Amino acid sequence: MTQREEHAVVIHGYGGPEQMRYEPIDVAAPAPGEVQIRQRAVGVNYLDTYHRRGVFPIPALPGVLGVEGAGEVVTVGDGVTRFAPGDRVTYACRPIGGYATLRNLPDRFVLHIPDAVSFEQAAAVTLQGLTAHMLLHRVTRPVAGQSVLVHAAAGGLGSLLTQWARRLGCHVIGTVGSPDKAALARERGCNEVILYNNEPFVDAVKRLTNGAGVDYVFEGLGGQVFHDSLTVLKPFGHLVNLGQVAEGLPEVKLADLGPARSLTVSVPGVFAYVASATQTELQSTADVLFGMIARRELQVHIGGRYPLSDAAAAHAALQNRSTTGSLILMPDA
Repeated sequence: MTQREEHAVVIHGYGGPEQMRYEPIDVAAPAPGEVQIRQRAVGVNYLDTYHRRGVFPIPALPGVLGVEGAGEVVTVGDGVTRFAPGDRVTYACRPIGGYATLRNLPDRFVLHIPDAVSFEQAAAVTLQGLTAHMLLHRVTRPVAGQSVLVHAAAGGLGSLLTQWARRLGCHVIGTVGSPDKAALARERGCNEVILYNNEPFVDAVKRLTNGAGVDYVFEGLGGQVFHDSLTVLKPFGHLVNLGQVAEGLPEVKLADLGPARSLTVSVPGVFAYVASATQTELQSTADVLFGMIARRELQVHIGGRYPLSDAAAAHAALQNRSTTGSLILMPDA
């Protein structure tokens, strides 16, 4: 029987999507403590564009992009007891290298997924779902009756935060850039939606809250959006920065946070969360996430599917901010 040729999306230098090349690769047998995964779907995250551009350099060039995927266990290395060939699994972790048809990973970061959750759903939601759980159950702990502002509410993470916060009983305001995205945000549970191209979100939040502001803000743009978001928080409000898509992570003076307003700012990282958790804790968190998806309490919106060989097109769409939901790559397409 002829051995299958494996492929990956490799960059040889930093830059635009044109740096991404679909190339044959060799995949060794899994080392002790590793699991080998035949990938059925691969998640595309904005973090991947940072790695491609060299904003966050990858360990070595040439190198493979990607931190999220789902598939089936092919074989396991010595000492692995939690997994067996044929198990359905997912992951969202380092080491980088997810844009591939086959890969090896340390077993402590690999997660079982139930039959009721598809590979596509898992690849689209694992990283963002673990992030949402971290944000709502560790970084913040919103309760019923509190108010939440979610920027980019029609995106993959924004959609999950909106749905999850509504299930906690929060009043959710979302910001979006188009009427189509506004409709999706309302469908996912936003009580009010702000079209920021029509009205500055600061003015809209003050109007919608009668000047009171909100308890929590989740934003992933940085720059001026970060600073403006501080102005719409109630006293003792909490601003969470999820990324720096726009202008980078801004500086903030402690004097701007209190004591008159007594604000809190967090810049959490999901990989620190994953690395610090025990395997049991990580699987328990995943079980909560995938249980909600299986029961249809959380809807996973896949905004685009691309062949793995066409990953550059997915990156271009993501950077153009023309997408809704999550993007995935299909290794078998």
